[in-house]
Amino acid sequence: MIKFKGYAIFPAEVEDLLHKHPDIRGAAVIGVPHEKVGEVVKAFVVLDPAKKGQIKAEDIQEWAKDKMTHYKIPSLIEFRDELPTTMVGKILRRVLKQEELEKAKKK
Repeated sequence: MIKFKGYAIFPAEVEDLLHKHPDIRGAAVIGVPHEKVGEVVKAFVVLDPAKKGQIKAEDIQEWAKDKMTHYKIPSLIEFRDELPTTMVGKILRRVLKQEELEKAKKK
């Protein structure tokens, strides 16, 4: 669960909404620590190969505005070619979270 300014955000709920975007083939959502609001929503997105380079993070955020509550819209969006998964295809959010922690340590 992601805590943003006292709101509870379930990653699976945001992922389900992102999967409804016509150009998104895969999505994973995690909370990234933020000193002022607790955590912000970060989405890792796999785009349709035909749309790579044509879709920007702002396009997805704009699309999401009328589909989800403002605090659930991902503040950060990272495009990837693939997401880390288990042998049965479940997305490994903990791997993404660990990568974010390591990035934060390097700063």
